[in-house]
Amino acid sequence: MARSASVHVCSACGHEEPRWHGRCPACGEWNTLVEEVRERAGRASLAASAARKPVTLAHAHAHAPHAPRLATGIGELDRVLGGGVVPGSVVLIGGAPGIGKSTLMNMALGNLAASGRRTLYVSAEESTAQVHLRAARLAGGALDVPAIAETDLEAVLATLERERPEVCVIDSVQTLDARELSGAPGSVGQVREVASRIVTTAKRERIAVLLVGHVTKDGALAGPRVLEHLVDCVLAFEGERERTYRTVRAIKNRFGSTNEVGVFEMRQDGLVEVLDASARFVGAATRAPGSVVLASMEGTRPLLVEVQALVTPSELVPPRRVVNGFDRNRLALVLAVLARHGGIPVGGADVFVNVVGGVRIDEPGADLAVALAVASAQRNVPLGDPARGLPLAAFGELGLTGELRWVGHPERRIAEARKFGLETIVAPPGSEGDEVATLREALALALPRQQRAPQLAA
Repeated sequence: MARSASVHVCSACGHEEPRWHGRCPACGEWNTLVEEVRERAGRASLAASAARKPVTLAHAHAHAPHAPRLATGIGELDRVLGGGVVPGSVVLIGGAPGIGKSTLMNMALGNLAASGRRTLYVSAEESTAQVHLRAARLAGGALDVPAIAETDLEAVLATLERERPEVCVIDSVQTLDARELSGAPGSVGQVREVASRIVTTAKRERIAVLLVGHVTKDGALAGPRVLEHLVDCVLAFEGERERTYRTVRAIKNRFGSTNEVGVFEMRQDGLVEVLDASARFVGAATRAPGSVVLASMEGTRPLLVEVQALVTPSELVPPRRVVNGFDRNRLALVLAVLARHGGIPVGGADVFVNVVGGVRIDEPGADLAVALAVASAQRNVPLGDPARGLPLAAFGELGLTGELRWVGHPERRIAEARKFGLETIVAPPGSEGDEVATLREALALALPRQQRAPQLAA
């Protein structure tokens, strides 16, 4: 006979405790443990479960059904997923409100429906009439996708089992309601139960499910951490609503790489793939003091982006360090190395660094480009060949002793930069560009000799 059990679940990380604590023992957050009541089965029911015979991994492939991936028709999204959606998989895509998650899902389902696949759009936030208004401005078969507006989990699962779509979008997982639980939709218990039952149904019926998720004000996926563990793939849809460019990157992917990134541009008729993002960013480079082109790698694709820096005298103590698209702690390291080994002190100045286009760069190869951009802004002198309108390109990791470290795929970075006519490419040793071994050598190559002395305005 089942008996009720009370547990306390952390709303930040999903950790469970039998008793209430003021501070979560797992993540350290305060006042996040919420009591939940569950049904706990007795030992007799556990003992009655049937045992299964294990198979060796060498023969496991014979027991696993193989099905080709389902291409969404959106090349940038398919590459991030690893070639398309895997039947029976569950993909969670999160992003800020208004970033374009629902638009991207409408486009993907429309392309799949146009190719003859069975699709279903489950809207738990909007009515079908509202979904129609968004789909009407999209090309392809977006208007041919069957849709329901439902928040009850039981009704959604019953529809999935009856319709048996090949691909289903549920928008969003935080607004579905499991009636057997007392918590409000979006609470820790509700999200965990909803996601668990959706995953079970998707695996059993071989339905590829795309879950749309909310994010917190810090940009993390809302809900318990166990939500990310339940799904097969987690995609982050990043960008700013005021900017036109959006990026999709994989945080977790059981069926592909987590290094790929897709670039989109938001237009009036929906999201448009940016097939040659480097051309867009290099063409928009300002060629002014404080501007450097970074030759970065996003997965298997080289990407040229403009890094801008502004250095001004500060009236605050401590001075401001404002960063967009780059890690703030990494900027502190770059500024320290720049002052100690480059002879360019900015300790009393406000420093602003921006990766143009709303792109976020996480790789260490961006260190040198940021350092040269700050040096250029501090000296108020443009880099590269301003007379011919050619910016300077750079990449490389900075060591604490001022040396430049080798980073992956230098030949692809340099080939991408030279494709757009960039001649000066400052790179670490072994990169086949304008190789320099230290930061001081990079500054000597990039800055004209008469501009190397400190001259920050007072």
